Amino acid sequence: MRPLPLPDPAFGDALAADLIETVIVPRARDLGGFTVGRVLPAVERRMVGPFILFDQAGPAEVLMSEKFDVRPHPHIGLATVTYLHEGKIIHRDSIGSEQAIQPGDVNWMTAGRGIAHSERGPVEFRGERHRVLGFQTWVALPRENEEAAPTFFHHDKDALPVVGGDGATVRLGVGSLYGERSPVETFSDMFYADVTLAAGSRLPIDAGHEERAAHVIEGTVDIAGDRFDATRMVVFRPGDALVIKAVTPARLILLGGETMDGPRHIWWNFVSSSKERIEEAKNDWKIGRFDKVFGDEKDFIPLPE
Repeated sequence: MRPLPLPDPAFGDALAADLIETVIVPRARDLGGFTVGRVLPAVERRMVGPFILFDQAGPAEVLMSEKFDVRPHPHIGLATVTYLHEGKIIHRDSIGSEQAIQPGDVNWMTAGRGIAHSERGPVEFRGERHRVLGFQTWVALPRENEEAAPTFFHHDKDALPVVGGDGATVRLGVGSLYGERSPVETFSDMFYADVTLAAGSRLPIDAGHEERAAHVIEGTVDIAGDRFDATRMVVFRPGDALVIKAVTPARLILLGGETMDGPRHIWWNFVSSSKERIEEAKNDWKIGRFDKVFGDEKDFIPLPE
């Protein structure tokens, strides 16, 4: 495990107003039977780097039934990052992938020109109550890659780099951070990391990436004298190094990267730099042009009216 760099600047050197661009409070979003906290996109900020959607499911104890399942649905123009702290999900898609997603694993699905997939609770859990805490994140693809071939890659927890020391542990899921690089192949410069902090520990955040944010999952953190509790996403101004201090034991998701190459349109599960391309995708799903999800061919989510 690579050690973290020494915190710099010293805690308290800058005011929170100098370091923080905005704070996002998630809003409840019903996904057809269970509710998530939607953080991105928000009125305050549409994207952070290439990250255009960020949902948190849980923490909660959930009855595993059809209400928990996300039935087959389509995507274009994006990649999904699925990451769990608790629970288990079975991923299936239209290019033939079937994968059990476990806590700490990273699952990267490139939709590109078009893919359909489903995410369901395991059959063996049906009728039982299980703890669930997970994150669904969408990454907008650069214009030159929006029509890339659809792919799916699974990376076990043990394959991911870990950086830590003095009460802070960072598991790097995607991209590069603290001198390490994740094995997940991406289309642009970015980072996505799972952070655990002991009370009183300090985590340096350097200025190497253009856009950066920290989503507080558990506990309370202090950034330049202001305190932030669980469910808040703190978006940092570019260009300044800073330090996050854990007031209590805390857990965070760090994410960000280079600024997107232009605005993106988002409608339902489609992302594109072109409104016309989204209209085409809507029609393709409505008339059945997307390939079926292998092993889950009989069900689907209709196009919203």
